[in-house]
Amino acid sequence: MQISEHFTLEELTASQAAVRNGLDNRPGLEEVKNLRWLAGTLEEVRKLVGKPIHVSSAYRSPAVNKAVGGSVKSAHMRGLAADITVSGMTSRDLAELIRSSSIAYDQLILEFGQWVHIGLAEGIMRHQVLTAHFSPTGVTYTQGIS
Repeated sequence: MQISEHFTLEELTASQAAVRNGLDNRPGLEEVKNLRWLAGTLEEVRKLVGKPIHVSSAYRSPAVNKAVGGSVKSAHMRGLAADITVSGMTSRDLAELIRSSSIAYDQLILEFGQWVHIGLAEGIMRHQVLTAHFSPTGVTYTQGIS
């Protein structure tokens, strides 16, 4: 089902972790509504970069989120976040471009230099910019893009 010009519901709910683990990753009505809003934001990012965006993860059911080690408060579970990349563009450059734009977001996280997490929030958007640092003992975050 097409939910915006360039994004489908199937694309925003696809999950290799769900398939591997036999988990249901179907969103409810509220999550679908949020995914439409998220798709609109992703359209803005696509327009900003001038090329297609690859979504590696958007909606995650609570079971899928747990399987991938996501935060217990993850916006992915509400259909309000996506992890994205753009071919031919570093994740750092993508994060910096989004940060310097007028696109509204709650969180923008440069994750391990591999992808960019863009999250929305109901209510006031914080425009929080973080960099995630992964280690064998877990994830830590620093303010800004580092």
